[in-house]
Order: sequence, then structure tokens, then C-alpha cells
Amino acid sequence: MALNGEARLLAIMGSGETTPTMMKVHRQLFERLGRGAVPAVLLDTPYGFQANAPDISARAVSYFRESVHRQVEIASLGRAEQSGSVAFEAALARVSEARWVFAGPGSPTYALRQWRPTIVPKLLAHKLLYGGCVVFASAAALTLGRWTVPVYEVYKVGADPVWAEGLDLLTPLGMTVAVIPHFDNAEGGTHDTRYCYLGEERLRVMEAQLPPDGWVLGVDEHTACIFDFDAGTATVLGLGTVTIRRHGRSATVPAGKTLAIEELVQLEPPVAGSNPGEARTLAAGTSTGSAREGGAAPVAVARSPLLEEVRRLSTAFDVALAARDAEAATAATLELEETLHSWSADTFQSDEVDQARGALRRMVVRLGELAAPGLRHPRDVLAPWVEPLLAERAEARRSHRFTDGDRIRERLDALGVEVRDTPTGTEWHLRADGAQDGGVGPGPCEQTGSA
Repeated sequence: MALNGEARLLAIMGSGETTPTMMKVHRQLFERLGRGAVPAVLLDTPYGFQANAPDISARAVSYFRESVHRQVEIASLGRAEQSGSVAFEAALARVSEARWVFAGPGSPTYALRQWRPTIVPKLLAHKLLYGGCVVFASAAALTLGRWTVPVYEVYKVGADPVWAEGLDLLTPLGMTVAVIPHFDNAEGGTHDTRYCYLGEERLRVMEAQLPPDGWVLGVDEHTACIFDFDAGTATVLGLGTVTIRRHGRSATVPAGKTLAIEELVQLEPPVAGSNPGEARTLAAGTSTGSAREGGAAPVAVARSPLLEEVRRLSTAFDVALAARDAEAATAATLELEETLHSWSADTFQSDEVDQARGALRRMVVRLGELAAPGLRHPRDVLAPWVEPLLAERAEARRSHRFTDGDRIRERLDALGVEVRDTPTGTEWHLRADGAQDGGVGPGPCEQTGSA
């Protein structure tokens, strides 16, 4: 129990930490810390090496202010060599005083290099042991366990798949574990990018390096695993699952499930002799499917909440156009724009927002194409119908069929088209009291007499 009676919470998010999918989770965590203002800081270290770090911080702060309705300060701890400076020490003080600490995307190994020489690891451990809430997502989540996946080095640079040393904040809490977010990632398309871009083959190599009591805690994208250390519970929230993987065999806990932390830690995957890679879902208690020949599990297809919404709205837009329903098509376009705004604070760098923006641009172009005929001058629209009738009237008048000529003139007049016979020929225009207001202009027919 926390010494001050405050909740001891750890939230591990697989991704989506600054998107609409995690808003409700963030709000619930803050509410657990009290109704009033909660001292809250964002650690910028994982992405502190990036040139756009200030922009990432600004978007995250805006997300928490606008979507979660909480004020969050930046604790800028970009480089350990700044230790001792007034700004660095002030940032450490903010972390120490905070009751809610958040960190997200970037490089886990960079963050570890900067944090390890400082008191940051002790400050985080203190909050988990004595009171506070730590919310780590994406790259930051990778640092929590005893071992860390060096994602950039392995996936981008081609380094050998070996573990790096993590913060080891979970072993004192009973979990000798490596935390892997983005567990169900499917960005690779034709190649396996599950397990935070490692894929099955490289994860197996790394699992062989773990001691017998070591295991992997996997958190899917847009999913959170909330550990309440006072209540002794683990709760899965969001869109995916949490996976307990022991040397190639997995058991999963679905969203909406709460169980004892001890039960989670002791959760056993399928018994020895099952196909490697086979998973068991805790809620069902049955296998979710066997592996392919050779032991490699089929690559999961993870659905992006943003792209799912884009597909829904794109379909609604196309259906509306097919039905010639301009109001519904416009509504779908506006809703997609609002969706893009809701996701604008997402700090995870992928091309999903670009895809969504492309869909929005397509909608705007299609609406523009359909609006083009309606923006033509009314005379240009009506001329192909009015002028042949005037030519027919002129012919009737030349043939002394004045009754036919009058009838054509009356029909046009009823439609708001006023015909004038002048010394230079016949002119027509749209009356101001008609459906449209067009300018006066000469038609191709010359005057042949009065009607």
C-alpha cells in the first residue's frame, strides 16, 4: 500500500497514446489520482534526439489539454550531459513532484542511455512503490522490463537481435519480463513486423537468450494494460489484447478483462507439445489456431482505428454520391476532417495520417468536380435548350405561324425566360423574379415581326 494512501498505477500502452483510442483510459487514470489538479509531466527523453522534438511535445501537451482536459508540463531531459544545469535539475524536480508521469515514442536505447546516469529510474520506481501513476507507451514501454528490445538498432540498422538492459522496474513487483509494445503491428504488409518490428524469427532468437524464468509481456497497438498494485489487479483496455509469451508459446488476455496480477504472471500458454506460436485466449480457454508448418504463426492483420474510420467515411461518401445526396456526401467529408483533427496529436510516426489526408483530398476533389456544372452561368446552362426554341419560333414567324411562335414565347415566359424582339434581332434573358438571374444577351434569331 502506498505510504500516503495514493494509488500505485502503471499503464503500459502498445500505441495510440495520444489518439482518440486512449482518451478514456487517460481520463480514468487521472480520476484515480483525485478530482482536483494533478501535477503531471511528460518526459521528452525517448524522442529528445529528434529535430522535431519540440513539435512532438507541443502536440502531446495539446492532446492532453484538449482531449483529456488535463494540464501537462514538459520535463525536458534530452541529454544526460546536461545534468547539473539549472534547467536539467528543474526538470528532475518536476518529475519528482509529479503524481502522473508519461513517456512515449522514440528510441528506447537512447532513453535508457540518458536516464541511467540520473535519478530518473529511482524516481519512477518510487512512484510505483509508494504512490503515483506511470504511463509508458511505445518506445518508453520497452524500457520498463529487465530486458529491452533495441528496435532502431535491429530493425533499422541491422544489428544482431540481442536484448539490451532495461530499467528493470517490474522485477521488484514480481515480473521478470521484457515488455514489447506494438505487439500486433502489421505495417510491414508482406513481411512480418509483429512484436515491435522484430517479427517471429528474430523474436525466437531473442527468446532463446532469456533465462528460464524470463518471459515476454506483449501489448497490442491501441491497447493498454493497467496494473493497480494496491488492488493487485491487471486490466486490459482498448482495441486489442495483452499477451503472455513464454519461449514461443502465448496466452492472451482480451480487452475488458481484469484479473489478479499473480494470475497474469502465472498464466500458462498451451502445454508443451503444442505447435510453437500457438496462442490461447484466456477468456475462451481454447486455442486460437495452430501455427503454419515449420512453427511460424500466421501473420496477424492488425486494424488501424484511424484507417478503419477512413474506410467507413469513404464508403459513406461514395454511397452518398451514387445516391446524388449532396448533404450526406458533405457530412462524410466534414466528419473525416474532424477525425483528422482528433488524430492530429498522435506522436507515433506512420503514414496513416497521410493516407487519411489523401482520402479527404479525394472527397474535396470529387465534390469540386460535381459542383463545377452548378457554378456555370445560368445562361450557359440554359442556352442549349432556349436557343433551339427561339430558332423554332423564328421559323414559325417566317412561315406566318404566329400562333406557334406565341406559344413558344409563352412557354419560355412561364419558365422565367423573357424574350425580346429588337431591331437587331431577338434577345432573351432570365427574369429577376425567375428561378435564376442571368444577364441579357442576344440570341441567334433575328426579329421577323411582332408576336
